[in-house]
Amino acid sequence: MAKKNTDKIVFDHIKVLDAGAKGVSVAKAPDGKVIFIPNVVPGDVVDVQTFKKRKAYYEGKAVKFHEYSEHRIEPICEHFGVCGGCKWQNMKYSQQLYYKQNEVQNHLQRIGKIELPDFEPILGSEKQFFYRNKMEFSFSNSRWLTEKEIGSTEDLGNRNALGFHIPKMWDKILDINKCHLQEDPSNTIRNEIRAFANDNNLTFFNPRNHEGLLRTLMMRTASTGEIMVLIQFFENDKANRELLLDHLYEKFPQITSLQYVINNKANDTLYDQNIKLYKGRDYILEEMEGLKFSINAKSFYQTNSDQAFELYKITRDFAGLTGTETVYDLYTGTGTIAQFVSKKAKKVIGVESVPEAILDAKANAERNNITNCEFYVGDMKVVFNESFIAQHGKPDVIITDPPRDGMHKDVIEQILKIEPEKVVYVSCNSATQARDLALMDEKYKVTRVRPVDMFPQTHHVENVVLLEKRK
Repeated sequence: MAKKNTDKIVFDHIKVLDAGAKGVSVAKAPDGKVIFIPNVVPGDVVDVQTFKKRKAYYEGKAVKFHEYSEHRIEPICEHFGVCGGCKWQNMKYSQQLYYKQNEVQNHLQRIGKIELPDFEPILGSEKQFFYRNKMEFSFSNSRWLTEKEIGSTEDLGNRNALGFHIPKMWDKILDINKCHLQEDPSNTIRNEIRAFANDNNLTFFNPRNHEGLLRTLMMRTASTGEIMVLIQFFENDKANRELLLDHLYEKFPQITSLQYVINNKANDTLYDQNIKLYKGRDYILEEMEGLKFSINAKSFYQTNSDQAFELYKITRDFAGLTGTETVYDLYTGTGTIAQFVSKKAKKVIGVESVPEAILDAKANAERNNITNCEFYVGDMKVVFNESFIAQHGKPDVIITDPPRDGMHKDVIEQILKIEPEKVVYVSCNSATQARDLALMDEKYKVTRVRPVDMFPQTHHVENVVLLEKRK
């Protein structure tokens, strides 16, 4: 039954049926349309107030709970439900894994429409909290107020914030006290920066007026214990900048790399910025199976170090290398997978479009005394051509780990043309992966599939597929 409430539709006693895309759950309205609802768990029975109506679906929020799902647990984070980061924190981890495996299976079956083997069970993460090695926070002089604060008659005091963007609100920042994603001293450092800035009247950024000293904070940590802190300043105020940076380095001598950026452009992306080293060195070291990898401020590195190790082991296992193979690692990034599999291969050729990443890859290979890896920079669809293959030899195995959009059709066509015996496809988006697998189905059969959970408490999932040439 539905009733009107200030022009919003309210549906009574709706059972939440499934966990959907982007971390929201799915139910059915009495008229048969889908309802997307955040912060509920499959099995909950709720009243839903809609705030958006489209031809095929509604978006709404639960305004009353009649029954709680058996899969529901109490979130441990004080910011859950307001912060948009860990949308599945109210769901048992076993169920998170169930829905992630289901998503991969549905995408490969529904989009790929190809013959598939039995899926291997998803590999869960031993750490379900404090697993990220990189976090980014934003400063704001007008923090997001909670409903409780809005209804309060008390003086709210300082409105400065250092935390996360409210979902779909580019200029609203939720002040974060404790985040459960990155190990300490991450929370301690962030809270100290905010306290020191407030005590010393350092101005926080206003994204609408484009003013204020402090803009963003990035922290990277490594399994080696090394720490990188990078503060992005909007204004070029040397005295106050050095006041904060000197305090940080004195307070936290364990910081390996202290860096800063002065960025007064419209957006806060770092990749086109001149990063300045203030103290320490301009990189931190990550270690994996005896290999050391330097991570600088602009480096791409899997954000869950422990699970990245497991992902790479599965990738190497799927490749089934014997030491005689030429391997191409497409979209190699900083060459971590290439170097990880190199001791099992005759030669590994890595290709990547970001010049800084290839410089990192070469430096890491030298650091690790790896002599059978070569790295080349260029747009994959341009570089991966006939002359490149003639120069470096036809690959026996291709490992590919493309961005979320998947592989370019020209890259797929080239793979089909040169016909390596095996392709190991690592993906962070099983929908585009399924599309690509369908394009390769004429010559390749999928023989193994294993999802890997890199991001507990979220809907994100990686997937590894082995394709073998049809005989």
